[in-house]
Amino acid sequence: MPSESEPRMVYTTPQQDKEGSETLEESHFAKDSNLSSHPHEFPEGGLAAWMTTFGAFLIQVCGFGYTTSFGVYQDFYTQHYLTNETSSAISWIGSLNTFLITAVGVISGSLYDRGYFYHLVIVGSLLQSFSLFMLSLSKPDQYYQIFLTQGVGLGIASGLVYVPSIAVVSHHFRRRRTLAMTFVASGSSLGAVIHPIMLNNLLNGRLGFGNGVRTSAGFVSVLLLIACLCMRTRLDPPVTPANYIVAAKKCVRDVPFIFATAGGFFFQTGFYYPLFFLQLDSIKHGLSVTFSFYSLVILNVSNCVARVMSGFIATFTGVPNLIIVATISGGVLILGMIGLSSLVSVVVLGVMYGYFAGLYIAMVAPLVATLTPDLSELGARMGICFFISGFGSLIGTPISGALLTSNYTWWIPAVFSGVVSVIGGMMYMIMRFIFVRKQIKQKA
Repeated sequence: MPSESEPRMVYTTPQQDKEGSETLEESHFAKDSNLSSHPHEFPEGGLAAWMTTFGAFLIQVCGFGYTTSFGVYQDFYTQHYLTNETSSAISWIGSLNTFLITAVGVISGSLYDRGYFYHLVIVGSLLQSFSLFMLSLSKPDQYYQIFLTQGVGLGIASGLVYVPSIAVVSHHFRRRRTLAMTFVASGSSLGAVIHPIMLNNLLNGRLGFGNGVRTSAGFVSVLLLIACLCMRTRLDPPVTPANYIVAAKKCVRDVPFIFATAGGFFFQTGFYYPLFFLQLDSIKHGLSVTFSFYSLVILNVSNCVARVMSGFIATFTGVPNLIIVATISGGVLILGMIGLSSLVSVVVLGVMYGYFAGLYIAMVAPLVATLTPDLSELGARMGICFFISGFGSLIGTPISGALLTSNYTWWIPAVFSGVVSVIGGMMYMIMRFIFVRKQIKQKA
């Protein structure tokens, strides 16, 4: 999602590879007259730069890190707190939260372009803290209370801070930007490890739901306060923000971009199924409750490793090839969840799926950069691509929950999610074929 001519574009996705970062850097200097091509004008370090980077890291811990821990809430709501609701209805809470981060990011990116960084991060942080504390006041079987606070409120709050917090890091780095962004990107993975452990112990321990969520809200609020105090802008906003209407008209005629967007939509329709249902699946198959609580931790640790490694791998494979491998492999592994029945199967599927999911997340932004002929439109193209693809995450888990039914027929949602994910991978394959053929014709 856009957030400042160049920064916004690149970093809507948690991680980027070498190729992506170099492309984005070129875009930045071509578009923004405020940024000189002389690298010495970027601090490339120093207290303000690294404090800003650390603040962005904490935003990721509290934002996407918390959102991708929804599998803990899915399990708790299904078994204890929203027992009158179907798995599909409960899934809408997490899927809407995820979608709003992307959708609101389009708006926050545009506002960031106009110099509203501090307004966005302060309002977003306050809303996130408020939403979590209000969630702690939600009563059992009061679905609308949880839907409004966790689905709507928390989603909007995370969307307000996500893009600006990532984009501001590029104010301080050019040569070391990849290093800084890799550190920031690891925040969401670290959060996805910390929050499931904390939430499982709080919700299922002596404190219960109300006090447990309040404890979690207090922890998140402290981290967000530190983040707001740390982050500082350094550059003036660009004179001419990206024009989404003009970029959208060009995208309609760009066939590789259309297939890449379609691939993202289909893959994200199945992408979140393991993240939302792996813990519940483990428990319902009779595995140890204690072990099941750590199933998401296993998945997210592997995810974190993949994000860090993705840049090195893409150097040898290329971005399009790597995202094809990640999506096809991810779809096959989701299909493999049909056979989930033992501790070993949970560990193997968790580690392998987490790894390929991490590669996918890391490669989305660099892929759009690769497909963009006019780099001055990169931010707008990313916003358009992520917004449309985000509808997959919005509808995917609710459909899976409906297919699961109250009888917990696990193979049906696994087949659905796996098949649509593989279809997404096939869209990326078609995208690569057309894109390569187009490049050959241009060189001829």
